[in-house]
Amino acid sequence: MRHPPPVPPPAPPGLSRRLYEELRARILDGTHAAGAPLPSTRALAAERGLSRGTVSLVYEQLAADGFITTRTGAASRVAPGVARAASALRAPAARGPAGRLSAVARRIAALDIRDAGPTGTREIDFVYGPLAGADFPTLAWMKALRATERQRSARLEYEDPRGHLGLRRALQAHLSHSRGLACSVEQLMIVNGSQQALDLCARLLVDAGDGVVMENPGYRMAQHAFAACGARLLHVDVDEHGLCTDQLAALGPAQLAFVTPTHQFPLGGFLPMARRRALLAWAARRHAWIIEDDYDSEYRYGVRPEATLQSLDTHGRVIHVGTFSKTLSPQLRLGYMVLPDGLVDVFTAARRVADRHAPTGVQAALARLLADGSYQRHVRRMRRLQQARQRALVEALARHFGEGVQVQGAASGLHLVAWFTGLPASAEGALVQAARQQDVRVYPIGPLFDATAPRARRRRPAGLVMGYALLDRPTIEEGVQRLAACVARLMPSRSAVRRRRSTPAAQGRELRRKAD
Repeated sequence: MRHPPPVPPPAPPGLSRRLYEELRARILDGTHAAGAPLPSTRALAAERGLSRGTVSLVYEQLAADGFITTRTGAASRVAPGVARAASALRAPAARGPAGRLSAVARRIAALDIRDAGPTGTREIDFVYGPLAGADFPTLAWMKALRATERQRSARLEYEDPRGHLGLRRALQAHLSHSRGLACSVEQLMIVNGSQQALDLCARLLVDAGDGVVMENPGYRMAQHAFAACGARLLHVDVDEHGLCTDQLAALGPAQLAFVTPTHQFPLGGFLPMARRRALLAWAARRHAWIIEDDYDSEYRYGVRPEATLQSLDTHGRVIHVGTFSKTLSPQLRLGYMVLPDGLVDVFTAARRVADRHAPTGVQAALARLLADGSYQRHVRRMRRLQQARQRALVEALARHFGEGVQVQGAASGLHLVAWFTGLPASAEGALVQAARQQDVRVYPIGPLFDATAPRARRRRPAGLVMGYALLDRPTIEEGVQRLAACVARLMPSRSAVRRRRSTPAAQGRELRRKAD
């Protein structure tokens, strides 16, 4: 004989009042948006261990107070306009933490880490990083995902912290073919994007106060990862070939060096073989680690690939980092590390402590794309697309600026640097604001320099880091045309230049120059 389920006893008055206040607060703060359905009285009663009559009374009170609407046979819904009216009356909440933060948290809070914000529908965005959604290999990816789901294992368990074995095997073969990189499957670790690789390196290899060599100008998010761990950032100048390795000897103790030798970010230099060997020799002498960030080596436009630092390393000092964010999508959060043998165990243990591993399904799908050649075909198509966009940007800059612009770092990658020779570096902020008023987003190079380094104080023109992976040729042309109008308005007039040259001080400087 089946017995009916027990009916919960009536809730004490305090519990029903507490439920009313909770639902009312969540409606006012927008957690339950206008028009959103609330759980049924039966479901909410079962979830909270209350009687259905108690929940019904709470809903009736909320309806009487104008917070929800009820209708027989339909779900109760949040009344329109309630949260919006309440938000206009609420005072802003305090942003600071209520308790003490750790030293790492305090250092992170002090960093200047901000997003640029969403791009408007009419804006032309020369941002570096995002890819065009239309370029994603949707059909191949969905096919790989479906095949992965059909072969789901009967046992759902945690993966190896280093990542899905099938992906590591496919990646081993891919790196050997595409980069001439030799490693074992055990040395490969799949990470949630290259930023997680940098965070792991910072936490496991750097103590507070340790010196870390950074390129200047260089990649800000790498600087943030090491600064958060309390590292002393040792900025080394970059020229048209990349890191100036002749400056390493004067640095003193250093635990690690972060470099982008295949395509220096942001200037685009390609580190010559002599400097690669000098960097490796420095690391061997100092017992320092090198992080080789190979972030966009798939995009080479007429540049011969050079041997990676990892393949030249004979002392086990190089950690090679790569990503699929520049070929597939940053939203997949898939990157990889090639670890020296001596670091495999500690990185594996740290990964187990942190987040176990990257999602298995996307790893298995990517393994299929690598194994059947779909990924390689996609990369070849992307290389053609991005080279066409790069040419369109270079040609548009030349057409609209002529000798007033110098382009650097366009031989590979997904961005270039445009130097506007008629504008000083101090005009970068004004140029960014003027372009934004014309619905064009551009990004100054100034924040990528270490402001305290001597090179940063040298006179240089205004520069922009301009990405092109999101844009087609007509949009690039329109964006550069608008940018040219902004630069023209900011250029000093010839009469102003003549007035500056006619001042007594300027005349004196000119006479001394001629006398010398």
